[in-house]
Amino acid sequence: MKSIKVYHYDAFSKEPNQGNPAGVVLNGDELTDAEMQEIAFRVGFNETAFPVKSDVADLRIRFFTPGHEMNLCGHATMSTVYALKSKGLLGDKTKLTIETNAGILPIKINTSVDSEIFITMKQASPQFKEFKGSKEDLAKSIGLKESDLHAGLPILYGSTGIWTLIIPIKQLGAFKKMEPNNKQFPEILKEMPESSIHPFCLDTYDSNADMHARHFSSPYSGTIEDAVTGTASGVMGAFYAKYINNNFKEPLNLIVEQGHEIKKDGRVMVQVSKNEENYDIEITGNAVCVKEFDVLLET
Repeated sequence: MKSIKVYHYDAFSKEPNQGNPAGVVLNGDELTDAEMQEIAFRVGFNETAFPVKSDVADLRIRFFTPGHEMNLCGHATMSTVYALKSKGLLGDKTKLTIETNAGILPIKINTSVDSEIFITMKQASPQFKEFKGSKEDLAKSIGLKESDLHAGLPILYGSTGIWTLIIPIKQLGAFKKMEPNNKQFPEILKEMPESSIHPFCLDTYDSNADMHARHFSSPYSGTIEDAVTGTASGVMGAFYAKYINNNFKEPLNLIVEQGHEIKKDGRVMVQVSKNEENYDIEITGNAVCVKEFDVLLET
């Protein structure tokens, strides 16, 4: 048996056991793909991250759900970079590049006067595709009625590295009623059956926040709900810029709140800037180390 040390970080929060939990394994170069997958399954978080050497960037990060490898994960990126920085493994670096299966992404690290670390991650250029399925079936799959959907905004698949279905919801109260039936998602999401589902609304609990959201996982991921979702928050920022406020000239600075309904309250800061052809999307967050533990591999 092989014993592997796993660090539990909560991203997008400074309060332990709030925000979004991720496992971070710092000796990824010593592990096989099968071992990484087994560790992620045993840890059981939505994602476990493995920083490894890269030939094309400062480092590569691989992301695994309990069920499969992911191309990108915002909260696990935050957790990994925070772990490396806080443990002194990045030295004085304030900028670095990370290789992911979604491309090479730039990272900025800012340390406040009281030594709080904030990590900014640029995401891939946003893409949107039309959802052509049944709105009634879609609403039912998350425990709602079609009348709960926002009739004035489109339902779209969006990606800044990972595809998710963005569902505008009329009122904040609907979020407490949501009960996802993840197994139904693939038959409803015929265009992208492996997509997750990300309902959001413009009403918020926190008066400083701009949007509220939940995130329901693809059934292939082995998880039900993601507490605070970095990649999907970036997609929401692009959606906001394209369909809600497209007259801006200066960068949009948005705050997304998520996790209240499952007692994992967290915040993602999203900056949206216009470029010649599309939008530049950056998300900023922090993290906190909760504990470390060992996982025994059977291999």
